[in-house]
Amino acid sequence: CLVLSLVCCSDECVIVEGIFFFFFFQAEDGIRDAQESRGLGDVYKRQVRIYALKEGSACFPRVPLIRIEGPLAIIQLLETTLLCLVNYPSLMATNASRFRLAAGPDKQLLEFGLRRAQGPDGGVSASRYSFQGGFDATSHVLAGKLFGMGIKGTHAHSFITSFTSLKNIKNPEIKDSAGKTVDFLELCLATQKELAGKFSAAYSGTNESELAAFIDYAQAYPKGFLALIDTYDTLFSGLLNFNVVALSLLKIGHRPLGIRLDSGDLAYLSVQVRADFNKMEKEYGHDYGKLTVVASNDINENVLHSLNHQGHEIDCFGIGTHLVTCQAQPALGCVFKLVEIEGEPRIKLSADVIKTTLPGKKNAYRLYDKNGSAVLDYLCGSDEEPPQAGKQILCRHPFDRMKRVYVTPHRVESLLELVWDNGKLVRESAGVMAARERLEVSLGEMRDDHKRSLNPTPYKVSLSEHLYDFLHKLMEHEAPIKTIA
Repeated sequence: CLVLSLVCCSDECVIVEGIFFFFFFQAEDGIRDAQESRGLGDVYKRQVRIYALKEGSACFPRVPLIRIEGPLAIIQLLETTLLCLVNYPSLMATNASRFRLAAGPDKQLLEFGLRRAQGPDGGVSASRYSFQGGFDATSHVLAGKLFGMGIKGTHAHSFITSFTSLKNIKNPEIKDSAGKTVDFLELCLATQKELAGKFSAAYSGTNESELAAFIDYAQAYPKGFLALIDTYDTLFSGLLNFNVVALSLLKIGHRPLGIRLDSGDLAYLSVQVRADFNKMEKEYGHDYGKLTVVASNDINENVLHSLNHQGHEIDCFGIGTHLVTCQAQPALGCVFKLVEIEGEPRIKLSADVIKTTLPGKKNAYRLYDKNGSAVLDYLCGSDEEPPQAGKQILCRHPFDRMKRVYVTPHRVESLLELVWDNGKLVRESAGVMAARERLEVSLGEMRDDHKRSLNPTPYKVSLSEHLYDFLHKLMEHEAPIKTIA
């Protein structure tokens, strides 16, 4: 019997995601009949046992994400499958959660990454796991349908530029909130003259084709009008044309949603847009100043932190490329290592300490203080007594003998749960929403200094005294003694 652990070697917190439905394949070579081959596959499946962290759990380096027990040949065949199923989903959820921490809890985050994702399957995965990582909605219609996610988006620049003049509007009519037909084109032109007279003659000099596109879009989505305003000139055309169409919608009982910025100085432009919205509200009411300002344009974590530092009026961020391609860390370093065979613990040594594995079958626990904050993760042998609330235990750094601490946990959480046994899935996936909620709780239990972007306090992953002593004895036993002549 073999025991392997799938662990993450990244030096940061990762969010565990993955679908724990494992497939066992058996070849039909034309000699055995299909029934015999299926029977052999069933035998293999019954010999494997899998423990895993719950989806949405925060996980730290050296804590096993998955522990697999079974025959050597079978488990080694699972290595690539399991790493593939866990690496990208966990990376995506981790990246999304970092964007959420950077943006703050009160901002909306929209996943816009399908066009830059690594293929259609990568696009679906990115949408699902960004939602589990804290994003609010996606522009990916299929993913929204598959996973019950909110679907939100705006039109493209190509939609705006496809119009050449107001003559492109073939049907000028729209229905007001009471169902009465209104000549919307005529209303918008009258509103344009009104705003030019009240505020600025610039309203009469905006790009006509852009105004035509906004009118057409509002006719199609009178309750979802959110316009992209930077196609020609953000402040002297796009914003003014939006005001014309938005105010016209308000006059017939429909409420516009807001605007999107996709280029330029996002902080400055958002402040200018908000000031203009407030000016419109002072004149017309309708809570105009509370319309939504959406920003996109290659946004990453650093951009979010910079915007927060500068001050801005953005309510919602549409993030694509740097979310789905995980710009900050394009791959997650999960590894699949043998830790015990026939009851004998095994170890892999390395001059790079982070690549030295922790031997033996282990259990993992999270220890909490009286305030409900996670103090550290505690690893011990599977044959050791688990830590108990209210009972002091010695926790040791895996490799630095001077780093140790006594902890009296207020609460103890067992991290690994049995998910596959005797050929059957024993714990069903709780679904997207449950994983999303678990992540929110899990991160909420971490101290703020662990989650800050600049110089975060490293979260402790400690060993029991017994496991620490055994690790160092085994390291000394397996490492050859060099001879210098």
